[in-house]
Amino acid sequence: MISTLEVGQLAPEFRLKGPGGQWVTLSEYRGKKNVVLVFFPLAFSPVCSHQLPEVQAHLAELTALDCAVFGVSVDSHYANEAFARSLSLQFPLLSDIKRQAMTAYGVFDDQRGYSGRATFAVGKDGRIVLMDVSADIDEIPSIEQVIETLRRIPPAS
Repeated sequence: MISTLEVGQLAPEFRLKGPGGQWVTLSEYRGKKNVVLVFFPLAFSPVCSHQLPEVQAHLAELTALDCAVFGVSVDSHYANEAFARSLSLQFPLLSDIKRQAMTAYGVFDDQRGYSGRATFAVGKDGRIVLMDVSADIDEIPSIEQVIETLRRIPPAS
């Protein structure tokens, strides 16, 4: 699974349900925060239960880099809320039940019906600054690489 997006291009807009059924869009963060999108296949699956706590372990560093962090899966916002609670996550998980965001980001696996594992970092200008799309469903993208990339973004003047 290979995304057709490229670093430097505008990140595709999305409108997904988050905790409590509240809508979240990428554009609401433009000019305000960097955004990290962590695509994961399914709530309560074994590898995802390691992938998301790894992000949680680095959440303070990401927050210090002025980031909003979101997990994205095909699961309903109800399942994602339960999954987030079970892992004590302090960042929201978004429901892409219609598979629109994962398709737009080029990480939808139509054979399986859910996304592959991928992490995208989007700068405050709405452009992709990093893409880490795993070739293997059991391979977890590096959150450290995201942090290093975001540290290199010059502060807005």
